[in-house]
Amino acid sequence: MVRGRRAIRVGTTAAGCALLLAACGRGGPAPAADGTGPTPVRAAQAPAAQPVPRGEGSEVPDDFNGDGHRDLVLDDLVKAESHADDAGIGIVYGSARGPAPATRQLLTPAKYAAPTDGQIPAVFEAESACDLDGDGFTDLVVTTDPPYDGQGRPPVPLQLLFGSPAGPAARAVPLAVPGTARFGNDWPERPVCGDFDGDGAQDLVLHASAGHLSYLRGPFTREGAPREAGAPVPSPGEAPTGPAADVNRDGYDDLVVRASAGPGAAALVLGGPDGPTRTAVALPAGTDVALGSFGRGKALDAAVGGADGTALRFDLPASRRGTLDAPGTALDAADFDGDGRTELVLGEPAVRVLPGRATGPVTEGAVTVEPAAEGTTRVLTAGDFDGDGRADLVVRTNRGDTKDTVEVYRGTANGLVTREPSVTFSTAYFLTP
Repeated sequence: MVRGRRAIRVGTTAAGCALLLAACGRGGPAPAADGTGPTPVRAAQAPAAQPVPRGEGSEVPDDFNGDGHRDLVLDDLVKAESHADDAGIGIVYGSARGPAPATRQLLTPAKYAAPTDGQIPAVFEAESACDLDGDGFTDLVVTTDPPYDGQGRPPVPLQLLFGSPAGPAARAVPLAVPGTARFGNDWPERPVCGDFDGDGAQDLVLHASAGHLSYLRGPFTREGAPREAGAPVPSPGEAPTGPAADVNRDGYDDLVVRASAGPGAAALVLGGPDGPTRTAVALPAGTDVALGSFGRGKALDAAVGGADGTALRFDLPASRRGTLDAPGTALDAADFDGDGRTELVLGEPAVRVLPGRATGPVTEGAVTVEPAAEGTTRVLTAGDFDGDGRADLVVRTNRGDTKDTVEVYRGTANGLVTREPSVTFSTAYFLTP
């Protein structure tokens, strides 16, 4: 999973991502409208890798090969044996029926990372994804571990992998962060994509230090340089959190900034002609934040989860309040039935989906996702992957470092189908040529 997109979910029918597939990759009959369909692919039946379809560019999010179908990024892949090196980043490419595990690409640091002083990074992890150069192919922002002796300002650990008709095909390039855009001696990290100045190009916001953000205006060159980067932007917190969204519908993307990378207070920062410079409203302290159309107001709403319950803030940046008697230490949000209301997903200790109502999510009628696999289950992502206007839910169950199961649950007009996943596979597929 793209790390920069984990802490906050934008819950609209077009946001987020999920996974849907008929049996054996790209073949087989399509699932029925009522959620029934063919026998899912099982982890033991790893299909032989297929070539990545060549696209011509699209405006679909997370479409690295530009063929008009959304793709899925997977981080923290399982290992061939415990304590082995990280294999890299996996991409499952999309098709008309959704992403197909047979059409996959492994991005290893040895092949795709830019070396620093001749040294290939050991860390190579996905952070955020957007079309940074505006060519119709999604690009991937990754973090690495460049060598640093601890003296002075650390190097920039972020690199850009540019999409193409065949997906990411060339080595990454280091992200250029001008010295004038940096503040203090922290590592520039936690990248968040968004069109914060409303000019139609994707920008990047990074953590700087001491209550400041680095704001890099897009589009970006293939050498990794932004179109413009001004002085650091004062911020209400240290940790910008994505994905960004136009919360108040004014044409500028906004973002949540947490006081720190861990649990605590957060604030909504609004974009504008000068970028994300206006702190709009403080959010309650919590462990996770999700944005969505929970209250059917004019603007998006926020759910702030914690161990004792979930706080709601409606019609942002207004502060009409609500509460849910449901712990929400890990939150996601998406519209699974396509009715325009956002459902709230509570990811811990069990994965529960709370129905959306005109007054917001409710606990009555909540459904629990119960994967067949044993282990620790976490939500990977949620959103519309097959283009039917309804979100799907992707969860992953880990059993140590060497075994996992990814399961996809379809959204339908009647809600999320939880009785059986539409596809099941393992990230161990990426270890198979």
